[in-house]
Amino acid sequence: MINIKNIFLIIAFVIESFYLLTCPFNVYAKEELPVAPKMNAKAWVLIDYSNGTVLSEFNSDKKLNPASLTKMMTSYVIGQKIKEGKIKYEDIVTINKDAWAPGNPLLQGSSLMFIKPGDQVSVYDLNKGVAIQSGNDACIALADYIGGSQNAFVDLMNYYVKVLGLKNTHFMTVHGLDSDGQYSTAHDMAIIGQALIRDVPKEYELNKEKEFTFNHIKQINRNKLLWSNVLKVDGIKTGHTLGAGNNLVASAVDNNTRLISVILGAPNDPVRFTDSERLLIWGFNFFETVNPIKANVPLTSRRVWFGKSSKVNIGINNDVSLTIIKDQKQDVKINFSLNSERLDAPLKKGQIIGKVVFKIQDKEVDDCPLVVLNEVKKGNFFSRFIDFIIIKINTWFGLSL
Repeated sequence: MINIKNIFLIIAFVIESFYLLTCPFNVYAKEELPVAPKMNAKAWVLIDYSNGTVLSEFNSDKKLNPASLTKMMTSYVIGQKIKEGKIKYEDIVTINKDAWAPGNPLLQGSSLMFIKPGDQVSVYDLNKGVAIQSGNDACIALADYIGGSQNAFVDLMNYYVKVLGLKNTHFMTVHGLDSDGQYSTAHDMAIIGQALIRDVPKEYELNKEKEFTFNHIKQINRNKLLWSNVLKVDGIKTGHTLGAGNNLVASAVDNNTRLISVILGAPNDPVRFTDSERLLIWGFNFFETVNPIKANVPLTSRRVWFGKSSKVNIGINNDVSLTIIKDQKQDVKINFSLNSERLDAPLKKGQIIGKVVFKIQDKEVDDCPLVVLNEVKKGNFFSRFIDFIIIKINTWFGLSL
């Protein structure tokens, strides 16, 4: 005998399975982008840190000389080795002769921490020498300590180039002084900056310090945007050589939005800072980052068959961030769909069961996997048998589950 109450429940589940979730958020559409200011440089790019969205670019994939922006990758490798426990901030490094400027013609006239052979310097202080003073000698000292030689450390740098998926970057030095075969791009440098902030935040924090004194020599951070009155800049790196011109990677934060700008080949020192500031201000004026969906927060629940539980929560397992034009949040639609009409136990936590799609003006602009948020094990024989009967009855009546 068919239970009328069960039939109504089944009909409710059918209606629920076709429900599309919508939320009032808006992803930017390229045709709506306001015009970006033109930079006086060989190449530039502005990205949203949270998702890598490019907001403005010119020659962003052109291979150019990175100069001391190379030190961002040097810092990244150091930070990774600290995370791995291979070295510690308090480790003491004995300085070798190759890190001594008077004994190394390549270093003479370049930016230095002013260390000398036999000095006992902590990894932490050498890190400051790299990040704040842009010390080429400090880079060599840390490369020798971590890799055993500069060449071995450069190999580590290029290993992480591959790990980060960079296609247009190759390093030949640990410090960035001009060298044949060394190149990068504005976009790749933005990705390295993104990785530095995301993967080794303690290492990145050194870049916001405005000065460092070592051996009674006080040096000021070369990134003048740290003193900006209109931006909250907390990094990242300057670079200059005869072959490169004037380079700058800068990152700033405004509420929930962090942007990264890269200027390569500016004609002089003031221009790289004024243009970077203009580019960042433009970005913050017109864009913002929103998080319409949070990881592990249920979007909704769905009926589960043959399980210990009859329902399962579904959502996403990684936070989603979207770059939107300000004041247009209401245009974004968030839809989700299941790969199959029926969910059968067992279901594993994190199992992909469908797709979440972000749309603007009926155009898909992004998507992410729809997953199970909690495990559902198989039910006992009796509960599975009941579900089997219900499914059969629905099949006889031509109803969807």
